[in-house]
Amino acid sequence: MCAMSSFQTKLVLGSLVTMMAGVAFQICSETQAEAADPETATIQFAAMVGGQPFACGQRYPNLGSAGTEVTPTDFRFYVSEVALIDAEGTIVPVSLEQDGIWQYESVALLDFEDKSGPCANGTTETRDQVVGTVPAGDYQGLQFTLGIPFELNHEDATLASSPLNLTSMWWNWQGGYKFVRIDLELPMEMDQPESQNHGDHSHVDHAYGAGGGFLIHLGSTGCGITPGNQKPDRCSNRNAPLIRLDNFNLAQDVVIADLAALVVDSDLSSNAPDTALGCMSGPEDGDCVGILANLGLGSDTQTFFQVK
Repeated sequence: MCAMSSFQTKLVLGSLVTMMAGVAFQICSETQAEAADPETATIQFAAMVGGQPFACGQRYPNLGSAGTEVTPTDFRFYVSEVALIDAEGTIVPVSLEQDGIWQYESVALLDFEDKSGPCANGTTETRDQVVGTVPAGDYQGLQFTLGIPFELNHEDATLASSPLNLTSMWWNWQGGYKFVRIDLELPMEMDQPESQNHGDHSHVDHAYGAGGGFLIHLGSTGCGITPGNQKPDRCSNRNAPLIRLDNFNLAQDVVIADLAALVVDSDLSSNAPDTALGCMSGPEDGDCVGILANLGLGSDTQTFFQVK
C-alpha cells in the first residue's frame, strides 16, 4: 500500500472537512426550516349569556343590576391584531387567513346572530372562529384588540372589503365602525327607554322596533376632523381595548364572550336622561360606565371575555 504524500493527505482532509461542513449546514438548514414552518391556528369563540348559549329570539331573565329580562337581537364584534403568547411571554402575531369574507388584513369579524326572528338587522351567515398561521411553538396565552385599527376604522363601508363592508356595523366617516354591536329588546309590557340625540353617532336608522330596548355599540368617539378632510386624524376616545387571556390552550380552549358579565353593573330597564339609547360609547353617558369598565376601558381588568 502506497503512502500518501503530505500534499495528498491535506487534500483528502480538506475534502472531508468541506463535506462535513456541507452536511452540517444542510442539517442546520433543515432544522431551521422545520422550526420556521407555520402551523394553523384556529381560535374558537362562543357567545354566551351567563350559562346559556346566545340565540336569536331567546329570552334571558335577570340580567343587569335590575334583573331585567331581555331578548338579544344582535351579537357581533370585530377583533384585530390577534397574537399568541408563548411560554417565555413573547407575543407572536397570528397571520390571518385572507378569506375574502370574514377576515381582512389584521381584522376579523365574529358574528353570532343568524338573521332569524328579531335579528333582522344581521346576516344569515355566522362566524365563531379566527383562523390564521403562526410559527410552531409552545403557546400558553392569547391577545387581541377588540376593535379595528385606526387606519382602517374611518374608511367608507360601502367601498370597503368584507368584513368591513357591513353598513350595519358602521356609524359614519367620523366615528368609524361599531367595534361591538349587541342589541337588546325589552319585554313589550315594560316601559321602553326613549331614544335621545347622541353627539357623535346617529343610531335611529339602525335601531329596531319603535326605538326601545338597550343598545350596546362600542366604537371611537371624540374623533376630530381636519378642515377639508372627511376622515379624522385623531380620536380622543379610541375605545379599542387590548384583551389578554392567560392560560389559553389553542388546541382545546374556547374564548367566551359573556353578555351577562358585560352588563352585570348596568340597569337595562332604564336610560340615563339626555343620552343615547343604551350605551353608544359616550364617555359621560351613565349607561356606559359599567359596560366600558367591564370591557377593560378605564379599569385594570375586563370581564367580558373568559377562557373555557
